[in-house]
Amino acid sequence: MSDSALPVTGAVAAPRQGKKVPKKAEALVLPLFRAGGEAPAEAEVDSDGDREEAGKAPVTAAGGTVELPAPEFLGSETLEALLARIEAVGATGAAGEVTRIAAPTEGEAGHDAALPATVIAVGLGSADELDDEVLRRATGTVARTLTAVEPEFSAVATTLGDFGLRAAVEGWLLGSYRYTGFKAAGAKAPGVTFVADWKGAKKEFVAGQVTAESTNLVRDLVNTPANHLYPAVYADILAATAEEYGVKADVLDAKALRKQGFGGVLAVGQGSAREPRVVELRWKPKKKKKSTPKLALVGKGITFDTGGISLKPAKTMEDMISDMGGSAAAAAAVFAAARLNLDVEVTATVALAENMPSGSATRPGDVITHYGGITSEIINTDAEGRVVLADAITRAAEGEPDYLVETSTLTGAQIVALGNRTAGVMGTEELRDRVAALGREIGENAWAMPLLEEHEETVVSPVADIRNSPNSRDGGMLYAAMYLSQFVPEGLEWAHVDVAGPSYNTGAARGYTPKRATGTPVRTFIALAEELAAR
Repeated sequence: MSDSALPVTGAVAAPRQGKKVPKKAEALVLPLFRAGGEAPAEAEVDSDGDREEAGKAPVTAAGGTVELPAPEFLGSETLEALLARIEAVGATGAAGEVTRIAAPTEGEAGHDAALPATVIAVGLGSADELDDEVLRRATGTVARTLTAVEPEFSAVATTLGDFGLRAAVEGWLLGSYRYTGFKAAGAKAPGVTFVADWKGAKKEFVAGQVTAESTNLVRDLVNTPANHLYPAVYADILAATAEEYGVKADVLDAKALRKQGFGGVLAVGQGSAREPRVVELRWKPKKKKKSTPKLALVGKGITFDTGGISLKPAKTMEDMISDMGGSAAAAAAVFAAARLNLDVEVTATVALAENMPSGSATRPGDVITHYGGITSEIINTDAEGRVVLADAITRAAEGEPDYLVETSTLTGAQIVALGNRTAGVMGTEELRDRVAALGREIGENAWAMPLLEEHEETVVSPVADIRNSPNSRDGGMLYAAMYLSQFVPEGLEWAHVDVAGPSYNTGAARGYTPKRATGTPVRTFIALAEELAAR
């Protein structure tokens, strides 16, 4: 295996944007609504002729139970024939429902030679309840059904982008992702053409493509087994990807970490034969303005977490390959900012280590000195994420960012408090609330949580400045955030995003969310960077 490439990646549909359905398309995917909803309005056109929103095509072919939007390239007779067939097989238009029919053949009413032989209708629910997330999930569902070891189609086309091209592209590319790892026969996904012929469509398409590809990069990194992705290899992969996208990368090896005093990262990694790394990634727009904001991202990169001396139970420990999901999301967001050429400086500081038990491992009761000088008593070596993040946060803050956002698969307490699909967000109130709101807006559920006064007392150690665990299960997610807050400079707006549950799906695939790695919260970070760039 090359030191700068993953050994395997997930299967993903190859996307393109086109003005019409390609001749090679073997199926056409159309949206379908439940009857009775108010039709979405046409998108407004600004003074430059750009659509302010994607498509929003009106519903024109209505049956008794469902309504079929009318793409310009299909005649009314063909639409009526398709609608009749869709109703005949009992389609309801419910969100995420997938219905397959045969297109009218030569000699049948509604035959159109330009129409592929198969038509797939995807339910979007009631037209007046449609939003980007409904579209994203429904699009992801149909894309997932078309990804298989031996897919039926090699190429398909869709008009789902008429109702939000960026959301449709994101949903399709995220939904088509399937990771089969090192199996001899991997999954394959048919190529997809988004039929979108309006000024500004290309920009929407590219934004959706970059966002989805960045998310799938996170998924690939998280899904890779720890014997193929350990700190040194991981750092090389990030550095090689940075070079590809014009992002500056600095890799600190164990020697540099010792010289510069990264006591937290070294303490966590010293039990492993594979030495830790810290990687710093920096994107700056070429035409930087005085008003260009600075966003610092920080991510936890524990490539495998046994718990160290405070050993985890053996059951499902294999899922601990996912403990580097925060670092992958932070890095991928920087790459996305570069690809989108956003007017915002974005950096990622990611701490990479393997938490193993051995004769050289850190013990409960040890006192370490973090980067920057704060001392910490190690109470629980399985509370290692906050220990490496403390060093990374201090380092990132030296760049004097306007905002600092950190993410990590930090605590099981997050899952207890909010479940497997909703991240907890803590930090300064304004940024905390905005990050949580952005997550909900783009489909990465998040909820703002407080920092508690009582933890200001329990974080204090009798033998060090602070301690990494209170030896209590009470408010564990919030205590971890309080620990991290000790390393954030006063006056800096910051947020901590705990994605222990949402970053790794141990249940069944749903919508555009696959089994295993989900990519959360990289789309939230991209949305935040876009929002800051637009100010």
